[in-house]
Amino acid sequence: MGYRLRELLESYDEISSLPMIFYRISEAVNDPRASMADIGKIISDDPGLTVRLLRVVNSAFYGFPSKIGTITQALVIIGTRQLCDLALGTSVITLFKGIPEDLVTMESFWRHSITCGIAAETLAAYRRETNLERFFVAGMIHDIGRLVIYKKMSQEAQEMLLRCKSSGALLFLGEREAIGFDHATLGSTLLRSWNLPPGIVEAVAFHHQPREAKHYPIETAVVHVADIIANAIQSGSSGECFVPPLDEGVWEILGLSTSILSSTLDHLERHVNDMAHSILIER
Repeated sequence: MGYRLRELLESYDEISSLPMIFYRISEAVNDPRASMADIGKIISDDPGLTVRLLRVVNSAFYGFPSKIGTITQALVIIGTRQLCDLALGTSVITLFKGIPEDLVTMESFWRHSITCGIAAETLAAYRRETNLERFFVAGMIHDIGRLVIYKKMSQEAQEMLLRCKSSGALLFLGEREAIGFDHATLGSTLLRSWNLPPGIVEAVAFHHQPREAKHYPIETAVVHVADIIANAIQSGSSGECFVPPLDEGVWEILGLSTSILSSTLDHLERHVNDMAHSILIER
């Protein structure tokens, strides 16, 4: 399994690394000598990223009373670490092109991912977590391994999708049976190679098995529940035809009541369309 997994990632030149802009931002954020103006200049050097970030921070999801017109202003209001996380989330979507549409459309895939991200951030807010954007990013990229499978193993992916749909099997279990690993393992391996925060890596690795997370159980449990919510309300799809099972111990891990689900669903209904438009529209 390990050899085939590494070979799959190494053969995908387009995703061998994140866009350099993200590394430059991350390096500046972690440099105590870098000023907010320095970070703003790095982001502003990428017009596409600048436009996406300003659309996101001006969306109804954030609900700021007045328009944020510059990256520097966004850094002041949202925070440098938080904006760096948003830069990561919006940069990843530019990496995957040419996925066969008979497997999944990118609009549907990223809509599912954004729904999961918003749900994860909402659940984290109920827990009063800090830096909620990291939960949004973990939710948004939880299925990234599936895109690698679709791109590099399109024939096998097609067969897996058809087999699982006809048999009623969950797709991540079908992946394990067909290729020896699932998209969660593949995705987390990719994210680790990008040197992303370990909390995000673990949440992606175990989002179908949250009790296996040893170091970041909260992040993993949040993404687990968020993914189930996104699948249950059928807001986009990463290819899964059925709703994955909820780990019965997850609410104890989170320390939350199931009574929050109703308001979480209301929040998704109000914000998914606007956030998807802000991130996915190209102009």
